[in-house]
Order: sequence, then structure tokens, then C-alpha cells
Amino acid sequence: MGFNTMLIVIAVVILIIVFFFVYSSLSLWFQSLVSGAQVGLLTIVFMRFRKVPPKLIVESKIMAVKAGISIDTDDFESHYLAGGNVMRVVQALIAADKASIPLKFNRAAAIDLAGRNVLEAVQMSVNPKVIDTPLVAAMAKDGIQLKAVSRVTVRANIDRLVGGAGEETVLARVGEGIVTTIGSAEKHKDVLENPDTISKRVLEKGLDAGTAFEILSIDIADVDVGKNIGAELETDRAEADKKIAQAKAEERRAMAIAAEQEMKARVQEMRAKVVEAEAKVPLAIAMAFQKGQLGIMDYYRFKNIDADTQMRGSIALAGKESEEDEKS
Repeated sequence: MGFNTMLIVIAVVILIIVFFFVYSSLSLWFQSLVSGAQVGLLTIVFMRFRKVPPKLIVESKIMAVKAGISIDTDDFESHYLAGGNVMRVVQALIAADKASIPLKFNRAAAIDLAGRNVLEAVQMSVNPKVIDTPLVAAMAKDGIQLKAVSRVTVRANIDRLVGGAGEETVLARVGEGIVTTIGSAEKHKDVLENPDTISKRVLEKGLDAGTAFEILSIDIADVDVGKNIGAELETDRAEADKKIAQAKAEERRAMAIAAEQEMKARVQEMRAKVVEAEAKVPLAIAMAFQKGQLGIMDYYRFKNIDADTQMRGSIALAGKESEEDEKS
């Protein structure tokens, strides 16, 4: 009796579990049935065992069927298990179908799994997006700096969403094109008078190649005059040249002072030698007297010549001082 009771309890539990799964799935199955989505009851039940939310799959299936798009239930489950956003993919497919944009489920799923917002991409294909570029500063050939702000109108390129570069690449390329165009202008006034030349030249470069977008237009929103970079560079160059010249002049002055000091040292050395030689003259005269090589009359003539030389030197010094006094 106890064994039979245990079997009855187990059977009741099994029936309760089965009833719970069937009852909870019955409403979804009936909803799909009346909507024409044709999702089987067992399929809904087994979704719970595969850890797939049946409500999400059934509602996505109904939404696709009502929009006239045929997608297999297994594709929805596979995309969910792969980590994709099923509802967003279905909404993107419906939006693309209404806008007559060719887009298959596999392509939309691949875009979604790549991390792109496929719904936003479809919406951007219908309604292009305007991107404001940051302030770009560049210098024309005349040395005047110009600051430009542009607005880029882009449309999503669905075929290049997987593997294509994003907005940052587009903005970087547009900024590079603006800098190149301004830098090639002979005068900054040419750019101010015709700012549309920037747009034309940038568009000619095909900046949207390899990106997930198609550039429709580039409009220059504002152009301002910045600093006179050329004048500042010339000023800095002149200041640098001035410092170099001052350094060279200081070097020459130092060399001149060193040469003067060296010359003074040589003069002092020569004077010392002269004084030393003059000190030896009396000794030489005395020795000449002793040896009989110099007579008294010769000595007197020597003294007269020396006195005459000193007198002439005094006269010359006095004349030089009088000339200096007259000049002053």
C-alpha cells in the first residue's frame, strides 16, 4: 500500500509539473495560433528547457508575421542563444521592409552580434544623421590661423556596418581634409570669401571609404580668424637670432679681453727684462773702466746722450699733453 501511495504521489507531481509547463505555454500557443505565427505547443514548452524566453520568441514571431516577414522560429532561438537582441532585429527588419531597404535576417543578426545597433542604422538610412565636428584650427600660407566648424550629414551604409569604421574615423578624416584645404590656400581671405571650397575639396577625397557611413554633404558652419602664426614665428625667429648674435658678441668680447690680458703680461715681462738689463749697465761700465775699454771722455759723451734723450722725451710728453688739453 505504501508503494502504491508513493507512485501516486510521484505521478501527481509529474502531472502538476507538466500542467504548469503546458498551462503557462498554452496562452502563448493560442496567441500565436490566432495570429498566424504557427508556433507549436511543444516548441514553446521545450523553449523553457533550452532557457529561451518563449514570450519574447512568440511576440517577435507574431510581429514579423504581421509585417509580412517570414522567419523561422529556430532562427530566433539561435540568435537569442548567441547573445543577440531578437526584438531589435525584428524591428530593424520591419523598418527596412517598410522603407524598401533590402535587408535579410542573417545580415541583420550579424550586424547585431557585431555590436552595432541595427535598428538605429536602418533609421539612419531613412533619416540621415548630422554630426557636428569639433573646432579645427589650421594655418594658411600667409601665416594667418583659421578656425572652422563643420557639420557632416551621413547616412548609414548597411553593407559596410560589419567591419566598417565608426563616427570617430569620419570626424578625423573630415578634420584632416579641412586642415589640408586651409593649409593649401595662398591667403586666408580666400577661404573666408569662399568657405564652400573646403566642402568641395573634402568631399572629393572620398572620406567615407571603408567606413559604415556614406557622407552626403559637408557644410562649413563657422570660420573664425585666429592668431597671426606667421608673425609670431618671425618674432620668435628674430628673438632667437638676437640671442645668438649677443652670445657671439659676448664670445668675441671675452676673447678680446683675454688677448689684452695676454698682451699686458707680455709687456710686463719685457719691462722686467729691460729693467734687469738697465741694472747691468753700471756694472758693465765699471768693468769697462777696469779693463781700460772705456775712457772718461767716452763716459761723459754717454751721459750727455742719455740726458739729451730724456730731455727729448720730456718735450714730446709735454707736447702731447698740451694737444690733449686743446682737444678737451
